Amino acid sequence: MLSRVKVEAIEYGDRKVFTVASFNRGVGDWLSRLPTVWVEGEVTELRRQAAWQTVFFTLKDPGGSACVGVTMQRGRFDALRLDLANGERVHVFGRPQLFEARGDLRLRALTIERFGLGDHLAALERLKQRLAAEGLFAATRKRALPRMPRRIGLLTGNDAAAKQDVIATITARFPPARLLVAETYVQGPRAAEAVIDALRRLCAEPELDVIVIARGGGSFEDLLPFSNEALVRAIVASPVPVVTAVGHEGDTPLCDLAADARASTPTAAARLVVPDVVELVARLDRARAGLSRGTLRLLERETVRLQQTHDRLRRAPQLLLERRRGALEQAAGRLRALSPRSTLERGYAIARSPEGRVLRTSVGLETGMRVEVELAEGALGARVEEVRP
Repeated sequence: MLSRVKVEAIEYGDRKVFTVASFNRGVGDWLSRLPTVWVEGEVTELRRQAAWQTVFFTLKDPGGSACVGVTMQRGRFDALRLDLANGERVHVFGRPQLFEARGDLRLRALTIERFGLGDHLAALERLKQRLAAEGLFAATRKRALPRMPRRIGLLTGNDAAAKQDVIATITARFPPARLLVAETYVQGPRAAEAVIDALRRLCAEPELDVIVIARGGGSFEDLLPFSNEALVRAIVASPVPVVTAVGHEGDTPLCDLAADARASTPTAAARLVVPDVVELVARLDRARAGLSRGTLRLLERETVRLQQTHDRLRRAPQLLLERRRGALEQAAGRLRALSPRSTLERGYAIARSPEGRVLRTSVGLETGMRVEVELAEGALGARVEEVRP
């Protein structure tokens, strides 16, 4: 059995005074004696990380604004396999606990049972399905962001965190960037209408190439204006591409689904809309070096080609002369082979009539007719003594 630390007051005359630590310890000790209870509410601000041993969320009264923080051991939470999401109504069984260091009242949960979808979540789910059926969230209708926007619109609240994150990141990554900031309500019943009006005014500005809608983290209820149907339709109808960075990474309001691009944080949104000037300069340097190397290689190839052409031109007359000499010799050889004198050199003779006509037949010759006989070397006169057919 756990022993209780005695809470003692400090006496100032007739007055007993408790220190803050003693007071919190006493209240915590008294709360620890209360029985376990079931509490009904809607889950908001659910936070869990792989490195955390505890799961945190807020339990909101379904009919009002009252809320209480809840903690639960991560192993016990995971074992329930409820896959809870913000907006779900649940029954939590546990006991109250005071974190003495901060005087923070929490409900230490022992188990959780799902009651059903909360009113907000159910309404959002119906709206989400209806808008999706109209094609408002389709990837095919989303536009590519400009690589180097001339002017960037930033729609945000007057909270320094989100606005300064975007401005600081954009100016650091791309100093020439031109920013137009429109501050408006980003929380409360007037937020959706105010954001729509600011969006329309930004779209009317000249040379505006992209708009960033940024809002820091908040509770489930704080982010509800960014799931407003009219705002979703205004983002879809925007003539300028829209980037949203609303809430934390786990938050997904409907405006994120309608935007042309969604960033998990305002800083990430800034990285999406402008290039990094350092990377651009490095890329240009690499491109310049590549062009220089390419030019040198081309010049070397052309120099070699020109030298080869020069050599061919220098050798061309001699080659042509040799080819012509060879062709002439081939023709002379053929002519010599076909020449009658070549035939004579092989032992043949050419007989001619007195008129000088080459005799190819004995027809027309008569006995006693004189003929001329040409030899390979010299010639002789002869007389026909006999004619044979």
